[in-house]
Amino acid sequence: MTLSPGVVPWQHVDMLYISIETAIALASVLGNVLVVLVVAVNRALRDTTFCFIVSLAVADIAVGVLVIPLAIVISLGLNTQFYTCLFVSCLLLIITQSSILSLLAIAIDRYLRVKIPTRYSIIVTQTRAWVAVCLCWMLSFLAGLVPLLGWHNHDARMGNISESSDIVCKFTSVMSMDYMVYFNFFGWVVLPLTIMITLYVEIFRVIRRQLNMRAEATCDADRYYQKELKLAKSLALVVFLFALCWLPLHIMNCIIFFCPECHMPKIAMYVGIFMSHVNSALNPLVYAFRIKRFRVTLIQITRRCMLCKPYPTSLTCTEKTAVNGSPCRQDCQLV
Repeated sequence: MTLSPGVVPWQHVDMLYISIETAIALASVLGNVLVVLVVAVNRALRDTTFCFIVSLAVADIAVGVLVIPLAIVISLGLNTQFYTCLFVSCLLLIITQSSILSLLAIAIDRYLRVKIPTRYSIIVTQTRAWVAVCLCWMLSFLAGLVPLLGWHNHDARMGNISESSDIVCKFTSVMSMDYMVYFNFFGWVVLPLTIMITLYVEIFRVIRRQLNMRAEATCDADRYYQKELKLAKSLALVVFLFALCWLPLHIMNCIIFFCPECHMPKIAMYVGIFMSHVNSALNPLVYAFRIKRFRVTLIQITRRCMLCKPYPTSLTCTEKTAVNGSPCRQDCQLV
């Protein structure tokens, strides 16, 4: 990539934008690396749900390592070949789609867990979970690379002598807005989010119904559904934060597409981009504050690796439950 003659990149990019994006990238990478590390350390977290959570964490790490730096590079307005710029832009879409497919896989997994609890472990195995993770990433790559097959902004090449001629690399210059609105937004954001909302509504309905049948429920069944309810709330919060952070940017794309004469303030686009990127740094906070097993393991890792303190030689009953995944008491109290 080469800079346009006489163009100073800092004249096109606000220093505040670069600084905030860099901070978001560091927070996203650090937080999600810890998520992967916690799952690797705590055997109790190596279940099928956390396979998909690890996949989501990897996508969020990629946001910090790839998406944000590439977004900054694109914002500099560098001169590149058309298809080089288009490929870089497609990478941004692949990571986004892998995130939402991982969230969808998590919702399906939790739905099966409460809908068919007795057959869940037979149907949803670790091997099948990892196959589903691979399938999510394959679909993300296929959907994200569609613009390279021809569904891109042909106007960006109008007036060029040849396809090898350089253009000013901007996302909106190479990416077709009808692809972004009809295919990416309606097909790969709205539809999965609608399915996830429906699944979580059904999950909460089933759990509430089971908890209301206390007279017929056993102590173990009551504890099981209480645990599922708490985890479902945490994962539903992750979905809510994803929608909250990503919908503004997609809505602005729709406004630009359906109302070309409407002016979209640059600051609004910056805020939308910030919100979409900061979502990757929020998920580890949700896990840390909402999932006890995750939080206890994270504290132990911090003591051992960052503060140079060994693991505690004795754990409380609650800590043993959080680390080992099985309660150390045989009563009905949810630990």
